Amino acid sequence: MDGPLFRPVKNNTSKTLAKALHKSSVWDMVRLYTKQIGIAGTTPRLGVHAMRATAATNALEHGADIAKVQEWLGHADISTTRLYDKRDSRPEDSPTFKVRYER
Repeated sequence: MDGPLFRPVKNNTSKTLAKALHKSSVWDMVRLYTKQIGIAGTTPRLGVHAMRATAATNALEHGADIAKVQEWLGHADISTTRLYDKRDSRPEDSPTFKVRYER
């Protein structure tokens, strides 16, 4: 899939939905959903950046090539992507571990 993951569902000005949501809008969504599923306030470090790192680790854990993850995250240097690789850490210690992913 090409383009941003979080896109507007409505754009009255330009009518285009291919642009990324502003980071504050993504954060508003995270807060809304954590409140809805009952984990708001239980994980003080939960945020979009932690979720981004968890998504990268999850992709690597399931066999994704690190170069593809680097491209996906938009990192200029692969060493930055390696910082996101938490496969050797304890994911249950991460606040994002409480988020359930459904298919």
